[in-house]
Amino acid sequence: MTDVKWMIKAREFVNCNCAYGCPCQFNALPTGGSCRAVVGVEIESGYHGDTKLDGLRFAGVFRWPGAIHQGRGEAAVVIDERATEAQRGALLRILSGEDTEPGATIFQVFSTTLETVHDPIFAAIDFEVDIDARAARLHVPGVTSGHGEPIKNPVTGAEHRARIDLTHGFEYSLAEVGRGWTKATGPIKFELADTHSHFANLHLSQSGIVH
Repeated sequence: MTDVKWMIKAREFVNCNCAYGCPCQFNALPTGGSCRAVVGVEIESGYHGDTKLDGLRFAGVFRWPGAIHQGRGEAAVVIDERATEAQRGALLRILSGEDTEPGATIFQVFSTTLETVHDPIFAAIDFEVDIDARAARLHVPGVTSGHGEPIKNPVTGAEHRARIDLTHGFEYSLAEVGRGWTKATGPIKFELADTHSHFANLHLSQSGIVH
């Protein structure tokens, strides 16, 4: 870790292969024993040292053969093609956990579980998320395409609302739970259908969640 300070306020959409709610959020093993996930994030405001990050997007595609904490993971990271060289470098340092206290953020924790990290991809990221509506769309040409929506009551068809409140989390404090569909077609390939999604506001720094 360096002395560089950073902060991002952002909105996030995640779709993974677990059942609704995702046991991993509760320190349990993933539904099918392994983990596959796609993440999209849009930064509302942020900085890394003197480098502003406002308005930029990033995405990630991840795969682990077992639970995340068991390691041997694989990751492909996409950085907004609009980012300058300085912004690209700043985002990659944040996402790799290089300027973060150990265990403080999801980026730093996940970085310790990866054995394969593909070269960063710089591309257009088409991303929309409405956290309250539990709705999102993420498309990166040649890498991943998917969407999220609310869970539906199986009897009435009405939208169901459930939330996860993590008092001591390293990703979010409160997330809306929904369901999602994703097809990853880049260096990491898989498909998800009607599986767990969450939608959350992020407020993170080198020391963890900003309360």
